[in-house]
Amino acid sequence: MITVSLLEVASYLPPRKVPTQYFLDHQDPDSPLADSTMFGAPAFRHHVDRDESAADMIEKAARVLLDRIGPREASQIDVVLTNVLLPDLPITGAGAEVSHRLGLRPDWVLDAHNGGCASFIHMLRLARALIGSGQARAALLCNVQNCAGNVMTQSEVRKLPEAVVPGDGCGVAYVAASEESPVLAIETRNLGEYAKDCGLTLADGRKYWEPGESQVHVGFTPGKIADIVERGNRLVPETVRAVCDRLDIEPGDLDTLITNQPNRVFLRKWQERLDIKPDRHLDTYDRFGNLFGAAVPVTLDHGLREGRIRDGSLLMLAGFAHAGDFAGAAAVRWRAAA
Repeated sequence: MITVSLLEVASYLPPRKVPTQYFLDHQDPDSPLADSTMFGAPAFRHHVDRDESAADMIEKAARVLLDRIGPREASQIDVVLTNVLLPDLPITGAGAEVSHRLGLRPDWVLDAHNGGCASFIHMLRLARALIGSGQARAALLCNVQNCAGNVMTQSEVRKLPEAVVPGDGCGVAYVAASEESPVLAIETRNLGEYAKDCGLTLADGRKYWEPGESQVHVGFTPGKIADIVERGNRLVPETVRAVCDRLDIEPGDLDTLITNQPNRVFLRKWQERLDIKPDRHLDTYDRFGNLFGAAVPVTLDHGLREGRIRDGSLLMLAGFAHAGDFAGAAAVRWRAAA
């Protein structure tokens, strides 16, 4: 197999920065989930505007990335992979439009609708398989989280405890055949038995495409939350340890852990179960909220720009999705050849 490297990342956050009080003024303190640690509020989050599309967000992040890598490397991109939490059109993805906007002519355009909060690892594995087998040269990976400004601000949804948690943002990455910043190992797990435990809820029971006045959101119950917490606490450490076992190392040998950012409880539990100190686990939750699938590339980008990741560092990227139907981890030796 050809060595494949994660060579660059970039991110975009919508300019509208929303404080927690925006939600607290409307929440019902008597809600059965009002005190759930699952929905501990971040200090801030960013919200997309109604007319800002997923393609708009990707284009803004990708143009920064393309400037960083230069036109020669950009011309090598023949794979575009996207994961958008809330597609602008339910019948198509953003990959083709993004490719056109950026002047790319990829052989592969894949809009991955699975993977959720761990979709960056899912797309990294796809890119590694295509490039490593010689079927492609370089890939642009694009993660968009855009449900906060579009869904959580609805008049009735805004009152729910879970509305305060998400933020919007986009992360993109450049992956290519190279030994500069090699992807060392990847572990993914598909657990379809949990796939139906996270879904959309409408008060009048209609399908989301049927006409009506109820407002769509993800429905949570105390029982569902308990299950999600148990699975999330278990799955991320399991996949991280599986990658470490392949490399014959311990989690303590990692320089930096970057995960999805669901809430403070998950972040703390993952640190405890992997025996990783908080300063080695990058945390953007209080600044950006839960960015779902975009959290890993956005957090990696900010960690790099803030000087928190040194060349030669051993990175572990990890996360779990939805109610636990997917989990993954990937080890990267960041700029090993620098």
